[in-house]
Amino acid sequence: MSAAPLIVIFGAVVRPDGSPSAALLRRIGHGLEAAREHPDAPILCSGGAPRPGPTEASIMARVLLAAGIAPDRLVLDEASLTTLDNVAATVARVEVGGHPYVVACSDAYHLPRIWLLLALHGVECRSWRGREPTPLGHGIAMGLREVLAIPHNLARAMARRRRRTS
Repeated sequence: MSAAPLIVIFGAVVRPDGSPSAALLRRIGHGLEAAREHPDAPILCSGGAPRPGPTEASIMARVLLAAGIAPDRLVLDEASLTTLDNVAATVARVEVGGHPYVVACSDAYHLPRIWLLLALHGVECRSWRGREPTPLGHGIAMGLREVLAIPHNLARAMARRRRRTS
């Protein structure tokens, strides 16, 4: 029997009052669907707190636990503040756990960047879009942001790789 994949829920904004944004709830929902599809897979809840308050990862864990996910499946990455950080934490977890691939849970506009960054590290990624779509206006605005973020993140990721190998 092969090892289980690693389910990764990528963080999104936590509101100033400490409640999850619609984007974060949507991504948690995607993660919950993936968790039910892969009952033996651990779940990496990835996202820190750019300001005082609960981390994205702790909110994910709270929602998943309330939905009946076993606590021993959850791994919290509360240090990551960017997608690059999330990917670095994911790669480290894949290496430690020997997972054959990652099931990335995020919004459709975010998944191509995640896929590219994981591919740079030789990590296979299967995207989980879930049943709840991203609202059109939000998706367009964030898609435009991704157009800028992808080349920026690729350049930074490649520079990090060069530093590690030299």
